Amino acid sequence: MASTGADKIGEDAQAKPESITTNALPDRSDVPDEAGANGELSKNAAKKAAKRDKQAADKASKSKDKPIGTAEAKLPTSKAAKKKTEDTPLIGIDVAKEDDFSGWYQQVLTKGDMLDYYDVSGCYILKPASYFIWEQVQEWFNIQIKKMGVKNCAFPLFVSEDVLNREKAHIEGFAAEVAWVTHAGKTKLDKKIAIRPTSETVMYPYYAKWIRSHRDLPLKLNQWNSVVRWEFKNPQPFLRTREFLWQEGHTAHLTETEADKEVLGILEHYAAVYEQLLAVPVIRGRKTEKEKFAGGLYTTTVEGYIPSTGRGIQGATSHCLGQNFSKMFGITVEDPSAQPGEKKDPLFVWQNSWGLSTRVIGVMVMIHGDNRGLVLPPRVAELQTIIVPVGITKSTTSDEREGLYKEIEGLVEILRAAGVRAEADFREKPPGWKFNDWEQRGVPLRLEFGTKESRGHFVTASRRDIVGKDGKGKSEMPITELKTGVPALLETMQKELYDRADEKFKSHVKKITSWNDFVPALNDKNVCLIAHCLTEQCEDEIKEMSARTAEEQSGEAQDAKAPSMGAKSLCIPFDQPDGVEEGVTKCTNPNCMNRAEKWCLFGRSY
Repeated sequence: MASTGADKIGEDAQAKPESITTNALPDRSDVPDEAGANGELSKNAAKKAAKRDKQAADKASKSKDKPIGTAEAKLPTSKAAKKKTEDTPLIGIDVAKEDDFSGWYQQVLTKGDMLDYYDVSGCYILKPASYFIWEQVQEWFNIQIKKMGVKNCAFPLFVSEDVLNREKAHIEGFAAEVAWVTHAGKTKLDKKIAIRPTSETVMYPYYAKWIRSHRDLPLKLNQWNSVVRWEFKNPQPFLRTREFLWQEGHTAHLTETEADKEVLGILEHYAAVYEQLLAVPVIRGRKTEKEKFAGGLYTTTVEGYIPSTGRGIQGATSHCLGQNFSKMFGITVEDPSAQPGEKKDPLFVWQNSWGLSTRVIGVMVMIHGDNRGLVLPPRVAELQTIIVPVGITKSTTSDEREGLYKEIEGLVEILRAAGVRAEADFREKPPGWKFNDWEQRGVPLRLEFGTKESRGHFVTASRRDIVGKDGKGKSEMPITELKTGVPALLETMQKELYDRADEKFKSHVKKITSWNDFVPALNDKNVCLIAHCLTEQCEDEIKEMSARTAEEQSGEAQDAKAPSMGAKSLCIPFDQPDGVEEGVTKCTNPNCMNRAEKWCLFGRSY
């Protein structure tokens, strides 16, 4: 296996969908619309934001959480989850995934050494284990986009208020979340400066400056950066944070055809990040008009599914902005079809934007993790194989110990030469303690090596993705086969992780033809395909009709209440089943008199 864990990917990316259907950009769904009509933060919105911030601060100050910096900081617990069973040995993680999903998730991340809490609420420290995953995504994605002619760049993180307000409809959705710089030291600034919530208004004035001729097209830029959105809705690591890392691509094209082709090409790369790197299945589709990116022409998306909560989650989005932004920012070129001396109106360019964030890490953890801790797909694991010495007792001489350690060091070198990220654990701890520690960290493969293995010239291999006392996850591997056997086993684990997640996802996508079955299916942790008219009014009504009552929510963990309780449209899948005849099939909403246009995927969502 190559050391990057990604060079085998991309060659076998799935075929591109035949038709266009989508609209969205990462982490932009569920953004409160509290901006005034002129694009500035309204007084009411400001009051609401201040009130929410104060409530969050009061809640934090009253909590009995451990101090920041401890691994267990701010972790909810569940008494019911304290129990230990044969199938669920809660060692290290003292909250069961099935009992308190939010508490489990946060413990898995902190005790798995993925992140730590920061002293600014809603902000988190990405430790090397999680940042390595992001680096793997970066390395792989950079290769793909550079093949498409995209170049990386960096724009400032500050935006003047005047520029931010130029695109009123676009920024309106972010207004309540914009963080402002108002002072330099003790001096109040004449004009406050925003910290970018996204970069359209930062970049596009310069696109207008740089693009003067059709020969300057296409212009394809991407930046890897962080953005700030002062999120007030139950911050969760990786999923909903006040500062997060992402990439944002912004491109300009001469024709709509060129723009359309890129939108779908980027979407396939996003799907490959999930499916081939993270072993997470996704559904490709197009957002409805209601859910598309504000100011865009259409949005394409990859949508995931979290089995433990039965909720959909937006994975990444690729938008065709049409000519909307080029008209706002005056990005034009001369018409190349004009004959010498002929006067033609300048053409507004066609633009795209697309983004993928560190949310991918949270989705991966939620899907693969178990009650022992993290389960990391081999292709993105910082450490793919750990070798643990076993069988060392009080009667073991120092020479025997040293000899065993030297053999293990030799095994590590064999694996590294084969492109496997491998280490040995020589800590003065019992083997059982080490087993639990590496399982909690999600290391894909553990090799045990002791005097028995040394005499027999083999290693005992234990897979992290298959646990239990039945021995299914254990096998013996001859040392002579390590060079090829371990990379092959890691690839098998990668594939089987995906296959299991894919099977579960597919089993929870229900095709619903009667409204009476819709809400029960949602309550059974499914997402639902329904024949839908695709109108905003109907979507709003479905969300309201599928919302759970206060009685239904009583006793639920806070995590279950935090996402929208009503079902919203996730996407219009590219892969459309038979059964919807435009102009004939009725919309599934019993109160809607419209005819259905497409099968649309609905679900309760993060």
